[in-house]
Amino acid sequence: MQLRQALTSAVQRLQGAHVGSPRMNAETLLMFVLGVNRAYLYAHPERALSREDQTRYDEVIGQRSDGVPSQYITGHQEFWGLDFLVSPAVLIPRPETEHLVETVLRLTRDVRIPRIVDVGTGSGCIALALAHELKTAEVYAVDLSPDALEIARANAARLELEPRVSFLHGDVLTPVAESYGGIKLSKHAGGCGGPGQSFSFAGTTLRDLDFVVSNPPYVGWNEADKVQRAVFEFEPRMAVFAGSQGLDVIRPLIEQAHPALKPGGYLVMEIGYSMHDAVLDLLDPTLWDEPNIVPDLQGIPRVVAVRRR
Repeated sequence: MQLRQALTSAVQRLQGAHVGSPRMNAETLLMFVLGVNRAYLYAHPERALSREDQTRYDEVIGQRSDGVPSQYITGHQEFWGLDFLVSPAVLIPRPETEHLVETVLRLTRDVRIPRIVDVGTGSGCIALALAHELKTAEVYAVDLSPDALEIARANAARLELEPRVSFLHGDVLTPVAESYGGIKLSKHAGGCGGPGQSFSFAGTTLRDLDFVVSNPPYVGWNEADKVQRAVFEFEPRMAVFAGSQGLDVIRPLIEQAHPALKPGGYLVMEIGYSMHDAVLDLLDPTLWDEPNIVPDLQGIPRVVAVRRR
């Protein structure tokens, strides 16, 4: 079968399975199978596919037709112009999360050596994008999932950012909070500790942070029926859902960020489309300045940036 015929057949199959953007998905997966770029597809429509290539292409189109995200099939997703490894252990990075990175970069302009903690780092996309842009920053990436931290560390190594990012295993800001109990944080070579272990970066303790940033799970189980099928069935539940109202991580994140931040430091977090009022209600005006709300390209409130008093 020729490349052009295989592509046409794949598009029709994806359309029949009601997969969005069937042409783009068919091209992406064919590029993945053949190891070529999109220009090659257009320049060589008459290339004959080998039996092995055809079989493999049929397999991945079948996976995509069954709802598996193409990013999990190829193992890659671009974010902030960087190529990230992804697996079902981590949430797939979304373009709208780049608004969070943009917000932090804008707020760091007058900070010489920003100290940043990314809570719920997942693939590491936020922490590594910030480390890539902020050459003097001290960046810490926290996640409750050891499997997610493995992916994040692999991405740090691939992007040659591993020496500049410290990975911590813990729930929300627990590794940070431990430093306030008089526990000296110790460096762990692997970046992911077991129970009772905590960490440091360059021999320092995690306190007086300039930024706590997060794309936390924020979908409530009361809105589970509104979640896309691919997200509900294939992406990690702990990275998507957070209690009945979607606030079960945001609430402790706000509570724990305040003592971890230095006065004037910022909490910057992504929120869901219907969470604006609920999140603002959690911000005590005696502890935080008036929050800055950053909309996405559709005008939906997407990022909350709030300064500690």
